[in-house]
Amino acid sequence: MTRRRLVVIGAGITGLTAAFEWRRRRPDDEIVVLEAGDRVGGKLHRVRLAGHWYDTGPEAVLARVPEAVRLVEDLGLGDRLVAPATTQASVVLPDGRHPLPAGTVLGVPATADGLEGILSAEGVARVRAEAGLPPLRVQGDVAVGALLRERLGDEVVDRLVEPLLGGVYAGRADELSLAATMPALAARLPGAGSVLAAAAAARDAGVRSRGDSDGPVFATVADGIGVLPEALVTASRADVRLRTPAHGLRRTAVGFELSVGPAAAPEGMTADAVLVTAPAAKAARVLGDVAPGAVQPLQGIPYASMAVVAMAFPAQPVDAGSGLLVPPVTGRLVKGVTVSSAKWPHLGGGRALLVRSSIGRFRDEAELQRSDEDLTAAVVADVAELLGLDRPRPLETRLVRWGGGLPQYLVGHPARVDAVRAAVREVPGLAIAGAAFRGVGVPACIRDAQHAVDALL
Repeated sequence: MTRRRLVVIGAGITGLTAAFEWRRRRPDDEIVVLEAGDRVGGKLHRVRLAGHWYDTGPEAVLARVPEAVRLVEDLGLGDRLVAPATTQASVVLPDGRHPLPAGTVLGVPATADGLEGILSAEGVARVRAEAGLPPLRVQGDVAVGALLRERLGDEVVDRLVEPLLGGVYAGRADELSLAATMPALAARLPGAGSVLAAAAAARDAGVRSRGDSDGPVFATVADGIGVLPEALVTASRADVRLRTPAHGLRRTAVGFELSVGPAAAPEGMTADAVLVTAPAAKAARVLGDVAPGAVQPLQGIPYASMAVVAMAFPAQPVDAGSGLLVPPVTGRLVKGVTVSSAKWPHLGGGRALLVRSSIGRFRDEAELQRSDEDLTAAVVADVAELLGLDRPRPLETRLVRWGGGLPQYLVGHPARVDAVRAAVREVPGLAIAGAAFRGVGVPACIRDAQHAVDALL
């Protein structure tokens, strides 16, 4: 095979997975990964906390979809996979905690059974009556909140859906796209005629597709999901260039020419194939000359900022399962609390109680303007109260800010994605992938990277 050069823009999980996949298929090619920041991994990040590696980005992957677990195994880390000891979480409401109902689709119930307590008696009755409403007809993409409030009532959205979507997307149900954030539910609505029936169909289809429904839903790596970026760099043997942004991209007769490096003194670089995995706004700037049709839809994908505080408290009993979901209706600062010492066997049984909490939502990032010290102290106080800690003074804390960290799948997102893909496909040797398109989770980014490599090869 003729030796080729692949240039990947962005060293997050998407870009590094693509480099690894390319190396497996074309072992003699040159692979260059350009990263504007000073480290690899993007949102995958880990810190040392009370003697453990501890994730401050994604802390788990879906174990019942193949991409992430298979990648961990391909990297020789399969023996480090860990299943959770518990996944029973609770929702915090003004009147106390309530166990999260089983069998929902991102908080959307398939039945009114089990909703007592989380919803008022009127709220439960509203859900139970949904099946008797006129058959649902959805025209085009709609906001999650608008549809569910109309069919199931405000309480389902405010108490169940908001905390789950807020955790995944740092977004708001009243703005997020149903088709993009709940595709399994959206696909079944036309035939089901009701939200409850569509949720039941989506839930049952998921169980059937998984086969062994007794296996763990989630998994992590004993050294943290944040171990994957460096493992991918090593396995891909890519030439990773940190602090090297890409400013422009131009098609030539034989491939591409890029402008890279400091803006004041950029250098030229050639490539036979280019994969763009940068966030949407950066990708729009890079693609302006070579794929102008992608620019406007990319600019229509905003991002939310958030922060994660990792905390080590003195070891003490906590009765909160794997953690707590905290909806906005509570007025709390934090969106949720993960009790890592209870959730993950390898993090339990030590001298410290390990906990993490996130803050920040789309259009509501004012709290993030606090100083690191003030924000950390406020989160620690909130978490200690929520968990009812007897010894609330932490042994250690780590704050990690994710400015512009999570893309927002607003109404119309699938059409924007289709427009971006169509514009990029018109340019031979060019591809685009990442969290901005068809999933923000680690498995979705891995899958998108693999599909991009398929397209380029």
